[in-house]
Amino acid sequence: MASLESGEKMDANPPTPVGFWDPALKELRKQAVFKWVRTVLILCVFILAVLSLYWAVQFTVDDKLNKLKVWVVDFDNAENPLVGPAVTQLATQIGASGQSLGYVIKSPSEFGFDPVSVIQSVYDEHCWAAIIVSADATTLLRDAISNGNSSYAPTDAATTVIIQARDQTTFSSYITPALNSFELQLRASFGPEWVSNLTSSGTNLASVPPQAINPAIGFSTLDLRPFAPAAATPSVTIGLIYLIIIAFFNFPFTMPVHGLFLKGPNPLKIPQWLIWRVCSSIIAYFFLSLFYSFVSLAFQIPFTNDPAPDTVSAANPNAYGRGSFVVFWMLNWVGMAALGFPCENMAMVLGFPYSSLFLIFWVITNVSSGFYALDVAPEFFQWGRAWPLHRIVEALRTILFGTHSRIGLDFGILFAWIAVSLAFFPVASFIMRWKMKRGL
Repeated sequence: MASLESGEKMDANPPTPVGFWDPALKELRKQAVFKWVRTVLILCVFILAVLSLYWAVQFTVDDKLNKLKVWVVDFDNAENPLVGPAVTQLATQIGASGQSLGYVIKSPSEFGFDPVSVIQSVYDEHCWAAIIVSADATTLLRDAISNGNSSYAPTDAATTVIIQARDQTTFSSYITPALNSFELQLRASFGPEWVSNLTSSGTNLASVPPQAINPAIGFSTLDLRPFAPAAATPSVTIGLIYLIIIAFFNFPFTMPVHGLFLKGPNPLKIPQWLIWRVCSSIIAYFFLSLFYSFVSLAFQIPFTNDPAPDTVSAANPNAYGRGSFVVFWMLNWVGMAALGFPCENMAMVLGFPYSSLFLIFWVITNVSSGFYALDVAPEFFQWGRAWPLHRIVEALRTILFGTHSRIGLDFGILFAWIAVSLAFFPVASFIMRWKMKRGL
């Protein structure tokens, strides 16, 4: 009764609110200001350090465009060729500037005098693109002049070979504009000299097909794997950020469920509790990745097309035919586990709210290494080739567009991330329980 009466008196006299500058809050103000300053300082340093990674990955692009190799192969076999030397000379001039794509002159003998071997090299990603001068480029041009061949097509002179689905952003931003500029410069340098030669030789220009005079020569484009449809963009770019976020939030949503086994008179043994947590997370990723994959299927991204030959242009050839969706799902499942288990570990080690900072770090480092061409990034970013999202993006392009496959390596690195994370899992769980017991 005495305690009840005491409680009633305490309720009847609640603490009296005071102003912010009240002397009674002097020590509390110092403590609050110190913690506030420390927290803001930590966030400022974090922003400067981690967000800089995202800006830095594109910082050296202009200076490292020459890392995007374009092979120039002159098959022009005419006596006193005109077209082939004009192309190689221009490539040498542009390449010497150091502020352009890395044009490399290759001898036809390196490919057995077979243009298809050059195309295969582009598909195999030995270079980013190739300019192939046709064997009869000069011959056809001269024939159009001498015989008045009205069916002459200037674009038969050379072919640019690209594979846009390898990295649509890099091609649209750097490679395709540069190749278009190369063609315009070639016409600008070749055209006047060609017309001068015709007039000085007394050629009757009235009998010459106009396209043989201007533009005289040009390029056709062979895109081995065009990037389409547009709805596929989220699957290999921004949509993958949500794969990371979903994997991250699996931990806070399921932790209350895991905690049930540690309560009551008969708590679960810790080793079995850890096994339960790992298995339940893997199963959760299995279903979460399935429904994540359903989004791409719902928006009619092709998953049932047949594979296509490497050297033939094809739209959306799926690497595994009708089984491509299953492989797509399995990649998302393994990828979600590779991205998610590090998040779970760090959530247990860091706790709230610092685990949110790890999520930002994890997203930025994966996006920086996965969505941008590391060939033109600073050398510092080469670690990104081993980061989970880089391998996921590469494997996704193989599945969806039939690009050059390294899918065995991609899955291998993702499994390595899972193995290392699971090895650290008991340690992270111990740290979490240690902090909980001490109220940290």
